[in-house]
Amino acid sequence: MSTNISKQHREELLGKIQQIRSYIAAAPQDSNTGNLLQYLDELNKEVNGKKYGLVFEHHREAIDKILETHTPVLTEQPDLFIDNGGEMNFLIEGDNLAALQLLEKTHKDNIDLIYIDPPYNTGSNDFQYDDNYVNKDDLFIHSKWLSFMEPRLKKAANLLKDSGCILISINENEVFGLKLLCDEIFGTENYLTTFAVKVRHENRILKGDKDFHEVFEYLLFYRKSTKHKTSKRTFDNTSNDEYVWELCELETPSETLNFGNKKVEVFQPHQYILKKGEPSISRFKRISIRGSIKEGNSSGRFFMKYLNQYIGEKLGYVYKVENMGDDGVGYRYFIIPDKRKRKNGDYLQGVPQMRSDIKEVPYANFLDFEQSFNNVGYEGDIEFRNGKKPIAFLQHCFDMGGLSKGRKNVLDFFAGSGSTGHALLGYNVNKTTKHKFILCTNNENNICRDVTYERLKTVITGKRRDGSEYNEHYNASLKYFKIDFVPISEKLYYEYADELLLHIRELVELENGINFNGNNKIAIVLTDEEMEQFVAKSENSAKILYRGHDVLLSAEQEKYLKAKGIQVNVIPDYYYNELNR
Repeated sequence: MSTNISKQHREELLGKIQQIRSYIAAAPQDSNTGNLLQYLDELNKEVNGKKYGLVFEHHREAIDKILETHTPVLTEQPDLFIDNGGEMNFLIEGDNLAALQLLEKTHKDNIDLIYIDPPYNTGSNDFQYDDNYVNKDDLFIHSKWLSFMEPRLKKAANLLKDSGCILISINENEVFGLKLLCDEIFGTENYLTTFAVKVRHENRILKGDKDFHEVFEYLLFYRKSTKHKTSKRTFDNTSNDEYVWELCELETPSETLNFGNKKVEVFQPHQYILKKGEPSISRFKRISIRGSIKEGNSSGRFFMKYLNQYIGEKLGYVYKVENMGDDGVGYRYFIIPDKRKRKNGDYLQGVPQMRSDIKEVPYANFLDFEQSFNNVGYEGDIEFRNGKKPIAFLQHCFDMGGLSKGRKNVLDFFAGSGSTGHALLGYNVNKTTKHKFILCTNNENNICRDVTYERLKTVITGKRRDGSEYNEHYNASLKYFKIDFVPISEKLYYEYADELLLHIRELVELENGINFNGNNKIAIVLTDEEMEQFVAKSENSAKILYRGHDVLLSAEQEKYLKAKGIQVNVIPDYYYNELNR
């Protein structure tokens, strides 16, 4: 039987603390003995603290100190508003911890998918903590990064719907600590998988100061709860010898071939629908590129070898062949699977398998992100190569996260150059969906204003900054908000409530994904005069009214609102009730 030495040592320390406590308790009591007993309580708590899991030195950021004495607010930059129809999206400039605190007021339990690509903390000026870059010589390099990530991920968890999920790109520097941190925040039972994403080829000639150069990054995948449903197509476990295909409801074949007495109907990729039901899986066989099949008589093997010589490597095609089975059905379906992609949820090929294939090519299938990682510098006409993720890779993440249908909210609070927003706009077109994004980023080196915003503006409007044409043009709108701070230290709530009111419109628009101008379903009144004008309208179709805290309703106005069934939210209490205590 093993002995827990750490437990024994802990119990010995607690015993010594108790002896000291008994001695002090027996002595004459004064303020000093009271303080000593309090210190012993703190020591007792520390000894009984966390014994397994992620342990690190906690650090405070400058933003932590600001948020203790200020509350964040949003201010719209109206000259940057893009009105191009479609869904309303939002870009927030400022510290993402403050942005997440605001989003807890507007989007708690209301985000469907979060994707983030945080700083990788390589020690090479990629992670800034308290206005200073953390370098490799910093003794607390990992603790500072975890201290930075922990509060942000906790708030992210509060924002997710029960059916939501989060995907986090990371490299080898922090992947192991991040995994433990996410296990604590989201729960080990909600861990889905860690994808290895091959982002560069092995170096044949070693360069630099490393004997071994990493070629993989990682993608951590967590759900909020068991209500999240993953994509079965992505996570079907398949062996090397057989692919699982369910009932095919085929459309008209693109081609019909005749081989002797056998008729072969050819269906192109995406020309068939995989459904659950009969016939049994045994009728769906895998053909290897070399031309052998796992089952069938010798004549069948000969036929398939002959057929393969004709079709070559038409991956993903379905072939319906007559007179192939002895089960009375009279035909079988065959498919040549695309072996370049694995579907068992642990590996993603982010670069071409062959180095010679690296080149800029158009994507016939937006889920194919091979070659993308080598071409991110050319994507979106935006010069932001360092750390930018390919659009096709992000769209694949959306698919895995369950965005293929409906109208959902996507958040990225490490937005960088805006790849997530760009990818979602294209995804909506390809999938005929109406998802909306919220992007948050700081404005270090003017990245939010000059890079993120300009990229989104370019792909939405189809016009570059210089006025030239761009090849994308999306039906979408964008609001640009900037984070400011209202001082609250040593003030009573009513002393700054009016100042909060000046920034309420932005929160209402963010929560509801709207622009107040031209919206007749949601109204806001901040003065008694505006309330009178609202009630006096001959036709009023508003369903929700946001009312300023000092707007007093008359009996007639209350009766009117009740008769109309209008929901009334008192502001700023609606968003800042935790301050009114």
